[in-house]
Amino acid sequence: MVESNLAILENCIRNNTFQYIETDRCELKDNSHDSSEWREVHKTVNAFLNTKGGVIIVGIHENIKAHLYTFKGFDSRNEEKVKEIHKQFTNETGEKLSLELYISYEIKEFMSGNVLVIQIESLPEIEKYVYLNGKAYERVLAGDQQLTPKQIKAQENYKTQVKDARELMPVPNATINDLDVDKLNEYIFLLNRTKKIETQKADIKDAKSFLLRKSMIYGEQPTVLGMLTCGRFPEDFLFNRCEIDCYVDHPSREVVARSRKLFKDTVITLIQEGERFVMQNIDTGISVERGGSSIYEYPPELIRESINNALAHRDYGIDRPVIIKVSPKKQIEIRNPGSFKEELLVEKLSHSIPVRRIIPNSRTNNPRLADILKVFEKLEARGIGMTTLTGACLQNEIDLPYYIFHSSNELSLIIPSGKLIDRKMESFFVSYSGYIRRKLKGELISEEQKRVLAYLYKSETANKIFRHTILLTKDNNHLDAISSLIEAELIFPHPIIDIDHPVYSSNPVYLLDRKLFVSDFRPELEVIFKKDFTDLKQDYKEILNVIYEANNTSEEQFLSANQIGNILWVRLGNEDIIEGFENYKRKVRKIISQLEESKFIIRKFSKPQYAINDQFGIDGDLFRKSD
Repeated sequence: MVESNLAILENCIRNNTFQYIETDRCELKDNSHDSSEWREVHKTVNAFLNTKGGVIIVGIHENIKAHLYTFKGFDSRNEEKVKEIHKQFTNETGEKLSLELYISYEIKEFMSGNVLVIQIESLPEIEKYVYLNGKAYERVLAGDQQLTPKQIKAQENYKTQVKDARELMPVPNATINDLDVDKLNEYIFLLNRTKKIETQKADIKDAKSFLLRKSMIYGEQPTVLGMLTCGRFPEDFLFNRCEIDCYVDHPSREVVARSRKLFKDTVITLIQEGERFVMQNIDTGISVERGGSSIYEYPPELIRESINNALAHRDYGIDRPVIIKVSPKKQIEIRNPGSFKEELLVEKLSHSIPVRRIIPNSRTNNPRLADILKVFEKLEARGIGMTTLTGACLQNEIDLPYYIFHSSNELSLIIPSGKLIDRKMESFFVSYSGYIRRKLKGELISEEQKRVLAYLYKSETANKIFRHTILLTKDNNHLDAISSLIEAELIFPHPIIDIDHPVYSSNPVYLLDRKLFVSDFRPELEVIFKKDFTDLKQDYKEILNVIYEANNTSEEQFLSANQIGNILWVRLGNEDIIEGFENYKRKVRKIISQLEESKFIIRKFSKPQYAINDQFGIDGDLFRKSD
């Protein structure tokens, strides 16, 4: 990120152009002379520590009003101030902290001089929040905001809860000799990659003080954390808690038996084997555009992170395995022991528009295990599992992900194959193109607006059938699309959600304009055709319904028989089925001919495109029966 941003900045400065660089993970500071004020740098460092981490580039002045960058350079006389940055922060009681492990500095050559790059790692969740002069900050988009008392209270409650985390429970009948020093040294080697923190251990006894410090043992007894990280034979003590059960869903029992794998081992091996199993059993193809490289049914990084998060967040007090079920060309299911905390659920089930949403949250039930997985690069340091899922969906790489609650202590994450904007949604946007454009005051709907509408449309539909979906939040970076859709009254906040909810107050549950859910126009058609419509067979009614809808809500007001056949085929759920398609369209054309002959519909233009005959019956020519 640093190198690409510096390249953009250099191009902007040399060509007197402007491109936004600052984000929720990047900040520019001037601080170019030895009398510079460093309080704003400290504030941004604090915000990055408390949020997802980030980078500060010192030596570039940004003039937002003039849309101009000026290279000022880094003054070496400020080096002492830089070395003091990690000492500026305290915990909630005012105790001074030294955070040098989370903050690193590098002077980089840039144009005719140098800039200072400050890299800030996110603090482990169990260590948050840290304070600057009695205040704690978070990074929101491209700015630093003071954390509210409500946020700080919620974090303190979380820290209290995880003091008795299941990952720290001693393992009955296990001793320190049931830990493997080679596995432990592998962890220590990775821990020392950027800065030497710990020496390699000659034997497990030599590692005792380190194991105690890292909560891998309690007294002389390994904890669940220690056994998951470096247990010699973890399955002898943790049983199903260190197991993943992987299989391919197939109608044939014989094929399922051949495709089933059970893995029992330390958590790192479980993650590797689970990822390998899924990658071997999902659909793959070849991309001509990418020079013949493989393309996968799901983004590989999404699979990796979903499995990582399942093992990082599961409840290790429950003696059940994680189950991964692959249904090729359909979905991946990851079934997990555990549940979401009540404060992360937004549920309104008694309302006419039921809501089942989950608030994305980076906190884990097992914070020390999460920290170990970050060292092994098996868990994103930013803790953005749900945001990654939502992001992949909004990028049209998967269909809408959702959760199924099997019981109070077991749930499944379902990741459907396909796209958010599939053929059914494309048909929806065509059908309502005229209505949507009128609401947008003549503007064409943007791709981003489409994706937000599709996400919310599918979320509402999923919530009705007991599926919990992920709440769209400011972290999904679709604020502009959401704002414009609110202004156009195409979406609106749910009317009965509690606005005092600790997260909902800044992240509402949005619903779609109710007219976008109207797909049944029979009442309107009965007004026009009266009893003659009632007497029609269902196929005839469905075709008239599609024509009426297009006449009133689509920019393409008048449809051909071919278009009508395509729309109905997709709505029947046959978008990926070819067999029977042509026969079905011949049937549709035949019915349309009969409806035209009987004056239910009339042609528009020389090319056969159809409109509802709102003058039906005036000339006494009625259609009473259909073949």
